Amino acid sequence: MDRVTRSRFSAVTLTTGTVDEFFARSRERARKLDRGESIPAEIRVVFEDPADLIQVLSTERIRVLQAVRTRPIPVSQLASELKRDRQAVMRDVRLLESFGLLKTREAPNPGHGRQRIVAPLAARYQLVANI
Repeated sequence: MDRVTRSRFSAVTLTTGTVDEFFARSRERARKLDRGESIPAEIRVVFEDPADLIQVLSTERIRVLQAVRTRPIPVSQLASELKRDRQAVMRDVRLLESFGLLKTREAPNPGHGRQRIVAPLAARYQLVANI
């Protein structure tokens, strides 16, 4: 698992679904493993309620994902590029990180202590909403 979390995924999928669909998908993956088939590493975030998905993916949070999609960037620079308050951007980054959509790390900031660097987990974020 550690090797997988360090690598960059090709895509992160955010979708809606039921608990039954989750277990059906899990059973299918287990059957593939039993047959010796490989299963590609993926990140899939499933929301039971489409309203929850929309709440997490606010307009400003989508802008954060778009801004970091191509490169790691310090929070202060991200806030400047988005023309937003640094604390507000940091709150959004923490929430997106808690859902496994971004990763952060601390790095030295020469002459200023340390800085938080925000990086994408995937080259592409895919949104699938079933209503």
